[in-house]
Amino acid sequence: MKKNYQIILIIAAVLVIAGIAAVVMSGAASANTPSSVSHGNSTKTISDMLGRTLVVPQTITRVLSTEPPTTILTYVLAPDKLIGVNFDLNQINGSVYLPEKYRSLPNVGGWYGKTTGNYETFISMNPEVILYGGMNEGNFSGTLDERQQKFGVIPVAGVLDSMNATDYNPSIRFLGTLLGADQQAASLSEFYNRVLSNVTSRVSGIPKNERVGVYYAEGPKGLQTDPSGSTHADLIELAGGVNVADCQITPGNGMTAVSMEQVTKWNPDVIIVGDPDFYSTVYNDTLWQSIPAVKNHRVYLVPQSPFTWFDRPPGVNRILGIPWTAKILYPEKFTDTNMPALTREFYSKFYHYNLTDDEVNSLLDPLLR
Repeated sequence: MKKNYQIILIIAAVLVIAGIAAVVMSGAASANTPSSVSHGNSTKTISDMLGRTLVVPQTITRVLSTEPPTTILTYVLAPDKLIGVNFDLNQINGSVYLPEKYRSLPNVGGWYGKTTGNYETFISMNPEVILYGGMNEGNFSGTLDERQQKFGVIPVAGVLDSMNATDYNPSIRFLGTLLGADQQAASLSEFYNRVLSNVTSRVSGIPKNERVGVYYAEGPKGLQTDPSGSTHADLIELAGGVNVADCQITPGNGMTAVSMEQVTKWNPDVIIVGDPDFYSTVYNDTLWQSIPAVKNHRVYLVPQSPFTWFDRPPGVNRILGIPWTAKILYPEKFTDTNMPALTREFYSKFYHYNLTDDEVNSLLDPLLR
């Protein structure tokens, strides 16, 4: 009898130890599982745009991106799911035409141009998904794998073509599905396809010898640029112009330094300006007064807020820049293009902001700022 009692005690002790071990193992598993990704029916398996398999929540609510183009794409599709940005929204030139609640999103930095992000900062925000669009990086797949390794269990989705002005549709569709915003994605694609086809169909027949020569002036003195072949200047050729800059593409952030002698030799018909400081001085600067674009008052400052319409970043913020660029290059071909109406529509659909008449005028006419 005593022996049986001892056996029962041993079995009970084993069961208690097993129970404690199960609790400990469960706690360890929880510690190694991101709080952002649940299990069971609350997750789904997806393929990103590189075909990589990822497990993500059924309903994603917390998103970060490693660079501005995919951050802006997330914002236009599902702003309430964006938990941080890569830049300080309150340092944008002029008024920031975004709803106030989005202007206060924290700046978490990122990896683009000369900016190097911090992995710990991203992880501390507890995102459910991180988006990687490969801005200014040649080895997309290799860098994506590195990002995934550094971010650990947080899924990192590769997003292709988020900077391709001739085909934003794949990235819009992919993120629309990922974020549960298919209807919004369809609305944005409709606007994009409409303005893109209108411009390309009208400029496609312009003979090469009749195309407008364009210089893209960057920097406070206008003596930096991006030549043909650079993502940063591709709206020029998309809108039927000729990028006159005959110089090397500067890797990474671009903005190749050029001389006044080179610009004079290129003799542009139109100058598109990225820097408001240069725009404010160009007409009074004797160095520039012999340039046809200056003599004929065909110097145009890119609308700046909340993101520029032409470049930096080269994301979906440039969609409105497609008709804007075409109209400043070939006003006679686009007399029926109503830029104020398109501007209102774009800001409402993409930026979730309803512009006043004064705000529309300020965007389209820099002299009113």
